[in-house]
Formats: sequence, structure tokens, C-alpha cells
Amino acid sequence: MKPSFVGAVDQGTTSTRFIVFDENGRSVASAQEEHRQIFPQPGWVEHDPAEILEKTDRVISSALSEAGLSRSDLAAVGITNQRETTVLWERASGRPVHNAIVWQDTRTVDLCRVLGADHGQDRFRAQTGLPLATYFSGPKLSWLLQQDRELAHRAAAGELCFGTIDSWVTWHLTGGRHVTDVTNASRTMLMDLATLAWSEELCEVMGVPGACLPEIVPSVGQVALGVGALAGVPISGILGDQHAALFGQTCFDPGTVKNTYGTGCFMLMNTGTTPVVSGNGLLTTVGYKIGEEPAVYALEGSIAVTGSLIQWLRDNLGIIDSSAEVERLAASVGDNGDVYFVPAFSGLFAPHWRSDARGVIVGLTRFATKAHIARAALEATAFQTKEVIDAMRADSGADLAELRVDGGMVANELLMQFQADLLGVPVIRPVVAETTALGAAYAAGLAEGVWGSIDELRANWAEDRRFIPAMEHDVREWLNSRWRQAVERTLNWV
Repeated sequence: MKPSFVGAVDQGTTSTRFIVFDENGRSVASAQEEHRQIFPQPGWVEHDPAEILEKTDRVISSALSEAGLSRSDLAAVGITNQRETTVLWERASGRPVHNAIVWQDTRTVDLCRVLGADHGQDRFRAQTGLPLATYFSGPKLSWLLQQDRELAHRAAAGELCFGTIDSWVTWHLTGGRHVTDVTNASRTMLMDLATLAWSEELCEVMGVPGACLPEIVPSVGQVALGVGALAGVPISGILGDQHAALFGQTCFDPGTVKNTYGTGCFMLMNTGTTPVVSGNGLLTTVGYKIGEEPAVYALEGSIAVTGSLIQWLRDNLGIIDSSAEVERLAASVGDNGDVYFVPAFSGLFAPHWRSDARGVIVGLTRFATKAHIARAALEATAFQTKEVIDAMRADSGADLAELRVDGGMVANELLMQFQADLLGVPVIRPVVAETTALGAAYAAGLAEGVWGSIDELRANWAEDRRFIPAMEHDVREWLNSRWRQAVERTLNWV
């Protein structure tokens, strides 16, 4: 009998998970391990690539053991990943030559300024759909090669491999297949959105040799058979984490929107097979590509700090002992006490794109308590999402009827209700909230025939709870105006 279980490696910013799904799209086993966050200096964020691989192997073995399954029970495995995080490793040995530079890292701010000096932040937007920003992996790779001329020489000679985390994990799980999918490639500032190929012009401008770049493949389709912990299992789906969530939420129709609440917050709208250029601070990106079918594009609003702000309350301020405590603490006060927290720790992403911004807490009085700060931290996620929604409405010309949500923070019902109140539309949480991993599993299973069509995937989607807006219009407008005042106070700090 053909296996009907599909696995997903979900390599995120703070942890790595392996989840096994059945043919109904329900999780039957899961294992997760956090990895270290390395901060060499202010604004710099790194990960140890070797540690990530070690944790990947461990969670695969743990999840299979928990379910009483072996790798032969898996029809396929998909991979999803933190996207712009940049790895450089030796082709011959597979050894990383530098820590991974994480998407949140801001060390390329001067390089981005130089690249845009005579042309502005939108120098490459027509080709890439992206503004010049520290967020993207092309400038991170350029920085690495500029810092060490020996690395640059080796990269040009084809001795080094560049990749985002999907490439790094796929290399490990397949015994050396050097690929990335179109969604991850679209986040590098090195791929042409129209041709779905590396741009020689962009690579030359950034000083990136083509010899170190991976092959670009579709999101859905077999890449190779696995080795090691997944020996013989088809690795058949690769999607950046937010694209995987779009896929897992079955947003296959133009105009459908999902928002993922994780370390950061990322909203994607399916725009069909034609890329839509944003005039309001959003990104144009590849949503997914199924085999030889045309690519599907998306508009994206990227917010750098949401769930990681709650971790910051825990780890840096110590006002909570675990992330789960924040809802109870925030709910202990009736409102935010006129306190607003703008977490511009890595600058402001969409729709502002201001690398000069830094985080602020405003409105503090002797009345304010740690509960008000906790509530302001939660509400910051909803306010930032509202800014992105407004930009998406302006770009697409479409009004939002509902918002499908997923990710770890959607278990926080205080946040979800406030989000619905602030948007004035229903917020819908699905039965499977961790749709990032589900999307990767769907991609791999679709490639291997576990599911015969995207209509079968649609049939799996089920609603868990619908949050209905209950806030008066005047209150909503007042809160939004106060938020805008707070955002103004983050600017021009650097």
C-alpha cells in the first residue's frame, strides 16, 4: 500500500520542527527544538548553520518515533524556511564558512545606501519587486564577499555555495543537491521576477558570482531522494515560510489573503499569474509555482517584530516567565492605558521601509504597569497589521472581506479579537493553525500524488473560530491615530 503520510521540515527563525500529516491534512506527530540567537553587536543577528542541521536531524527522528512511523511510511517531505537568512558553505565539504546572517540583521544598511545612492530605494523594484533594504539576502551575501576577498575568490571559482536556509537544509537532506525554489529566490534581490532566473545584471551590481548560486526549481516537484534520516524519501516541495502558509491556507484564488503571526508578521495576497507592482510600500513576490504551470504571484506586507517582541518581554525585561503568560497579563487591564509600543528593533518594514527607525514605548505615566506594557506589545502586532492591510487595499483596489490567520500567536484570543476590532472585518482561525508546515507538506504531497489537485487541498481546510469585530468606529479611529503618532517618534534615530 502506498504511504499516505507526508512530512514537513519547518526551519524557522527561533526553532526547527518536523511535523507528520495524514491525508486529511491533520498533524499526527510533531517535534520542535529551539536554536541559539547570536548577537555579535547591536543590529547583528546570526545563527549557527551546523546547529540548525543537528536540530533538523533530531526533530525528524523524534517525530517519527512519537508516531511509531519509519521513513518508509512517508510518501514525501516538504521543506519550508525562514527566508532571507543567508548561508555560505564549502561545496566540497559542506562546511559553513560563516555563521548564517539572519533576515532581521541590519549590518548591510550602509551597503544598501550605497547601492541606492544615485537611484533611490526602488532601484531594483521593477526587476525584483523589492525595495533596497537590509532585509533581503543578496546584500547580505554581497557584504560577506566584500568583507573577505578570499571568500569572494573562492565563490567565483565555484568552491562555495550560497543559499537561503531552504538550500542549506535541502543540501544536507539530499546529499548535496544545490537548489532553491522560486519563492525563496524571489527574496534575494538577484532573481528577475519576469524570467524567474538569476539576473546577470543584478549579480554584477552586487558583486555576486553566478558560480555560487543554486539552481532555481518550482515550489512543487521532486528535487531528489533523501539521505540519512530521510533515506529514499522524495523531497518534493520547497517554499519560503510565508508562501507555504499561503499554500497551507489554500489561498489559491486571486484576492485571497492570509496573515501569519510568528517571529514577524507576514501578510500575503494572491494576485494571480501577473505580478502587481506596489505603490504603497508592499513587496511583489512569487507566491508559489506548481511544476511547469505558470508562477502565481503575491503582494506581501512584511513586519519584522511581532512574536519576537513577546520573547523580548520574557528574555530581556523578565516581566513574564513564558510567552504564554502574556495574554493573562495583558487581559488584567481593561485597555492599554494610552501606552503604545512600536518595536522597530530592526527598523520599520512594510509599509514604511525605514532602516533609521528604532523601537519606542510612548505614553508612559506613573499609572502604567507591566500589564499595560504587555498589552501594548500585543496590540503592536494588530496595529502593524492594520497598516499593511490599508496598503494592500490601496494597491489591489479590493476591499478585505475577511482575514485568514495562522501561526503561533493566533492562540492568543485577546490579540485575535483586538485584530478583528481594529480591522473591522472577521478574523478567521483555521483548525490547523500551523499552516506553514502544512503548506510545505501539501506541496510535497501534491507532487507525489497523495493529493490529486488543489481542490482536494481546499476540501481539507476547516474553520476553528471566527472573531467578529465589536469596536465602535470612533474608538478604532482614535487608536489608529495614536499609533501613527507613536510611529513618527521612531524615525530618524539612526
